[in-house]
Amino acid sequence: MKRTLLCALCFLLLLSGTAARKTDKTRTAGMRHIAASFHLYDSLQKCIWNYAETGYNETRSADLWCRYLESQGFRVERGVAGIPTAFVATYGEGGPVIGMMAEYDAIKGMSQDTVPYRKVLHEGAAGQACGHNLLGMGSVAGAVAVSKYLAEGHPGTVRLFGCPAEEGGGGKAYMMREGCFEGVDAMLDWHPDTRNTVNTQTGLANVQVKFTFHGKASHASGAPEQGRSALDAVEAFNFMINLMREHVPQTCRIHYVITNGGKAPNVVPETAQVLYYFRSPSRTVVGELLQRALKAAEGACLGTGTTFDYELMSGNYERLPNETMAALVYANLQRVGGVAYDARELAFAAEMMSRSGLTDTVPSRAFEVVPPADEGYEAYVSSDVGNVTWGVPTGSFRYATFIPGGNGHSWQQVSSGGTTIGTKGALNAARVLYLCAYDLLTDAALLNKVRDEFEARRGPDFHFEPLMGDRQPPFGYNR
Repeated sequence: MKRTLLCALCFLLLLSGTAARKTDKTRTAGMRHIAASFHLYDSLQKCIWNYAETGYNETRSADLWCRYLESQGFRVERGVAGIPTAFVATYGEGGPVIGMMAEYDAIKGMSQDTVPYRKVLHEGAAGQACGHNLLGMGSVAGAVAVSKYLAEGHPGTVRLFGCPAEEGGGGKAYMMREGCFEGVDAMLDWHPDTRNTVNTQTGLANVQVKFTFHGKASHASGAPEQGRSALDAVEAFNFMINLMREHVPQTCRIHYVITNGGKAPNVVPETAQVLYYFRSPSRTVVGELLQRALKAAEGACLGTGTTFDYELMSGNYERLPNETMAALVYANLQRVGGVAYDARELAFAAEMMSRSGLTDTVPSRAFEVVPPADEGYEAYVSSDVGNVTWGVPTGSFRYATFIPGGNGHSWQQVSSGGTTIGTKGALNAARVLYLCAYDLLTDAALLNKVRDEFEARRGPDFHFEPLMGDRQPPFGYNR
């Protein structure tokens, strides 16, 4: 009898242990998928790294992710929002609906080999200097991991948004305008970095504006009095904007590049062009900066006998914070922890940091999770993710995929992001995404709290007004 009771007790303990394992989110099918797929995802991210396609030109990159997601059972809609390289991939049925976002565009002129010193692969070519090869891979891996969990019969849907042209093209703003993110209960967002932390800042709203000045061509020496220089107008305009910098809020950022200054010194330029970014933590202030710039452009034309027109290329909202989502993300960041490098990766990191002039040659910030700071890199950058945060409650974090050495958009990021160092970081980001999605799918009270905070912060009368208006996406911007 005692033996029978003992056996029964052991059996009950075994059942309870099995039940505990089933509810332990770190041991689910999704986490097993990530653990078993390092070489697969390393290969996929390196394909995107090698493609290095600029915004709205990511044909091969988008197609690669679409074909892979289809192979994993996702239903993929391509060419959404009228953008050939945008897509939405869906797995599951019913609610809750959890979204993740993938980016894959590269930056012009940032070609770099995967070595710990400056070595251009192809002069003038693009490179993944913002790590979007990794951002896309981490989000795809996270979404596929969620699909493995849902495939076991659990309710809910995961939706992966393929978002082109983050670098200046504002792809998500156009997708937001066209309603692509409607019906999503919560969005998870991450970005490659040199540290592991949660985003709590609003970042900067911004608009990207192309000013084109029109003058009158003439021989610069033989008939200068007949000419009206469009380049003079650009220079006068730039001078006035630079004077304006003293009289804007300290948190504003204004920068420009002359994209067309004429073709030959002995010809008075008939056309000249300058591209501007105006940034602020408030999109209202961004609008005010633009209006002041337009007045300065008018003044430049009056002084030079020229005319101008302008094109609003893209516009991004500041982020709408969500403390509930931030707390969720931070808890799962701590659960995953920092990244671990092997001896080869540590040697690579030490050489890159040394060649970059750093005295500390150990990337220690990658090995731990740090709490969010009141100020930080993310407080002074803009992203088209900001638009999405006003449509869907969003949690954002940064994960170490780069070796410290350069600032953002540097050759160091192109280099380390194309190695296993980048892959390890991105897969840890995928783990964080999966764990957060698991919590949101299985905890209705948590999701309700997220939604209630979102509605309270956004306000009852909010309506999304795209900062770039009703224009078409600037498909030729990066060509």
